[in-house]
Amino acid sequence: MWNEFIRTVSQPWPWYVSGPLIGLTVPILLLIGNRMFGVSSNLRHLCAATIPARVSLFDYDWKRAGGWNLVFAAGIMIGGLVAGAFLGAHQMAPLSASATAMFEGMGLVAPQGLLPPELFAWSALADPRMLAILVVGGFLVGFGASYAGGCTSGHAITGLSDFQLPSLVAVLGFFVGGLISAWLILPRIL
Repeated sequence: MWNEFIRTVSQPWPWYVSGPLIGLTVPILLLIGNRMFGVSSNLRHLCAATIPARVSLFDYDWKRAGGWNLVFAAGIMIGGLVAGAFLGAHQMAPLSASATAMFEGMGLVAPQGLLPPELFAWSALADPRMLAILVVGGFLVGFGASYAGGCTSGHAITGLSDFQLPSLVAVLGFFVGGLISAWLILPRIL
């Protein structure tokens, strides 16, 4: 019975199961204390909890503002570890022929999973160009999430379900920026 359960949960879940489960996040958070969902604010909460020097950005009551969110972030990491170690998540979904051709057109080896090794291997950090892409991309993602007042998960899941116009604008910006990056910028810098 246990093996059958593991086999079932280790397969990709269909959209009609996973989508409603994600959608239930918002009402559950509202029922347990009017809490907003988001992941990007966790870094700020973590810094506020651990940095002994008083920095104005981190000078707030992080326990009241987001202590529960740190537990949520820890759950994401533990869930990833459990999925990778016990649920067969190491078996990557196959890429379509067009995605493989796109990677090869950028000069990347067609990955066996979803991650091209030239970009996602530790050895990529030794390449100054890849390191620059990582640093600049990380800065842009951090700046964008801060400027937009949250990340894609917070705006798309919580903000849109709460009918917030700024979240709609942010989500449209995230997707347009992602499309421009993936189709116009990334092929030119690789």
